[in-house]
Parts: sequence; C-alpha cells; structure tokens
Amino acid sequence: MFEKPHKVEVSAQELAVIEAALHTQSKILDVQAGVGGSAARAQLNEVKQVLARLAAQKPTQKKPCRQRGIFGFRMLRLFG
Repeated sequence: MFEKPHKVEVSAQELAVIEAALHTQSKILDVQAGVGGSAARAQLNEVKQVLARLAAQKPTQKKPCRQRGIFGFRMLRLFG
C-alpha cells in the first residue's frame, strides 16, 4: 500500500495546512462513503492512515504540571 518513504522538508506551518486539508477530505469522504461509495470508503481509510501517521510523528508539547503538596491534597479531599 505505502511505498518506500521519501524524506520531504516541510515547515510546521505547511504541515498544519496539509493536516487540515486531510481532515476536510476525510469529512467529505465520510459523507460519500455513507451513501454507499465503496471507492470513497477505501480512500477514507487511506486518508485516516496518513492522518494517524502524521499524529504519531508530531512532537508532543508537554503541559506544565502543578505539583500539589500535602496541603493541596487534603483540601482536595475536603472539598472534592
């Protein structure tokens, strides 16, 4: 199904545009597949696989985590 990977240099902004276009395409294909398009279903599966690969290769952004002390934990139990 997929050929040998070929490295392409793409900026983060360009990648975001490509990903948004693929999401739009998947919505269109989902509607077409819903009315019985088997070719649309096959294309939808391919688009979803590409989106999954993009999501897996995206760098994750770590959110700062606030550490709660013993006091915060006790307050949480008291009011939670």
